[in-house]
Amino acid sequence: MTETMPSTGGRSAHHYAWLSIAAAIATISLKLGAWWVTGSVGLLSDALESVVNLAGAGFALWMLLIASTPPDDKHPWGHSKAEYFSSGFEGTLIFIASLAIAATAIPRLLNPQPIGSLDIGLALSVLSTLINFATAQTLFRAARRLHSVALEADARHLMTDVWTTVGVLAGIGMVALTGWHWLDPVIALLVAGHILKEGAHLMQGAVGGLMDEAMDPQEQALAVSILDGFGTRGAQWQNLRTRRAGRERFLHLDLLVPPDWTVDHAHHLADEVEAAIMAAIPGAHVTTHVEPLHLKAGH
Repeated sequence: MTETMPSTGGRSAHHYAWLSIAAAIATISLKLGAWWVTGSVGLLSDALESVVNLAGAGFALWMLLIASTPPDDKHPWGHSKAEYFSSGFEGTLIFIASLAIAATAIPRLLNPQPIGSLDIGLALSVLSTLINFATAQTLFRAARRLHSVALEADARHLMTDVWTTVGVLAGIGMVALTGWHWLDPVIALLVAGHILKEGAHLMQGAVGGLMDEAMDPQEQALAVSILDGFGTRGAQWQNLRTRRAGRERFLHLDLLVPPDWTVDHAHHLADEVEAAIMAAIPGAHVTTHVEPLHLKAGH
């Protein structure tokens, strides 16, 4: 078996986790200020979600540190699955935040209150949204480059926060135009429902990763295309099995070669097959089991 770690280049995933933490602290301060001057329960719900962002970013950093540690006697396949705990944790925090938002909004819906100091509050909220949007886009790019589940989950969470803030601001604007103060808590409840959906999505992804889901169909198709290309060399393959573990990809297959080949010849071809797949799929670990061609399934 031949293994390789993904070549990432540039900054590490830890750097981007620290960036997310810094952004969360900044947005919490701005959003709490916006809520303080306006009294808007919609803005309070937005601030509560940013607290969740901070907790999630801190946990993501912890899991990334664990995932980056090398294999050991107790974990011979490495620690890359730790990133899925980060995704599940953020999903759980989102559930808690949605319940807290609903608990705050329902009393205000039953007893609507006016909103004050909209100019300052909206300015602070818009600034926090721009910070979150810029950070989320940076994390998305880093997640694609580093193949990091934790960074992708954090980026999706931040974008949820962005759209949440947009919805809250729209609701406050409608309150200012119509004078219907009940719109503020209604928007807060809609925010709670929206982030609850995102929490479910993150938790579903975490469970799938921990349950050893297969690689993405696009990645599997790429591996199959590479394997089929070796048919011209006299070899065939069967029983391809794949799984994901954070940024790692694991592929196991039987490589079928003519029975008159030497062990050395078959070994060199297996090395070529493994190297070709690992070059095309970052983070791939390939295990080939060489068998004589006449043992192909169905023959």
